[in-house]
Amino acid sequence: MKVFLSKQAEYKLDILLAYLLEKWSEKTKDDFIINLRAKFKQIFIFPESCPKSEKRTGLYKCILTKQTTFFYRINIEKEIEIITFFDTRQNPNKLDAEL
Repeated sequence: MKVFLSKQAEYKLDILLAYLLEKWSEKTKDDFIINLRAKFKQIFIFPESCPKSEKRTGLYKCILTKQTTFFYRINIEKEIEIITFFDTRQNPNKLDAEL
């Protein structure tokens, strides 16, 4: 089993990390990455440990920070695909277009 990011998730993560570095600090960005790796390890070991998404069938919702959530699915090959990262301060209707 492996954990990988969709193209959309890669793009959103790049933007998020650049924002953290620009508006906050290198330490904030590094702390975020440490937290992200811990969550990836959690879902690698326990793929169904996060709640199922109410937005789409077959997706799971993982709360990374108070402001950031990511959505993932377990595909047929039992791989975990991170679909997108979402800033919870945004209008929730924007999420529909990303999922």
